[in-house]
Amino acid sequence: MARIIAVVNQKGGVGKTTTTVNLTAALHGLGKRVLLCDFDPQANATSGMGVDKNAASPNVYDVLINDADPKKAVVSTKYGDVLPSNKALAGAGIEMIGIEDREKLLQQALDQLSPNYDYIFIDCPPSLELLTVNALCAAGSLLVPVQCEYYALEGLSDLLATVRLVKRKLNPRLTLEGVLLTMFDSRTNLSLQVAEEVKRFFPGQVYATVIPRNVRLSEAPSHGKPVSAYDPYSRGAEAYAALASEIASIHNKN
Repeated sequence: MARIIAVVNQKGGVGKTTTTVNLTAALHGLGKRVLLCDFDPQANATSGMGVDKNAASPNVYDVLINDADPKKAVVSTKYGDVLPSNKALAGAGIEMIGIEDREKLLQQALDQLSPNYDYIFIDCPPSLELLTVNALCAAGSLLVPVQCEYYALEGLSDLLATVRLVKRKLNPRLTLEGVLLTMFDSRTNLSLQVAEEVKRFFPGQVYATVIPRNVRLSEAPSHGKPVSAYDPYSRGAEAYAALASEIASIHNKN
């Protein structure tokens, strides 16, 4: 059965999609069977893996709302498999309100796919609404990217309160997989200060690997590729390769 990991932070622009895409590709490169579930209506993770978000049908919306077969929605790419999204997902939160066990719809879909994978990563939308609650119910753990900038910890207490609520009411097995420092610039005191603050806030739960500010990470999505395919020798590609190795080694010990 797959380890299902939700990549979540309700703040936008912290590197959720970048992390989901590049971690999927890096673990796939290590020989792991990996599925990226794009659960953001913007569908940037879908296009970042080279899948046409406008043509992908059925997609995760059809799986949730129209009872489409999840196995038929999966698209295989050179970088790992994708359960694609598109803008129709934006309305799903409202459509799900009348459905029984609405918080468990994604879990029911991923349970069918889980035996085929080592890892399933869920790219969550930048909010704490019903879509994110679905992701937290489906996941065994969450990975939280935190940007090394001012206000980095702002909103994290809201996220952790939501996680506690989900854990208490809906998914008691949910744990914190780890916290990932992103957009790190070692030349600035601010990045170093934020890193220290995050480590104080999450003692023993921050990955040793940090993701640097890197222009190649920003350019790769416009080419429909993870950074490992766009520029494998860039600092961004090396960082995500190191993170994949760190995560794989943690799980090999457990």
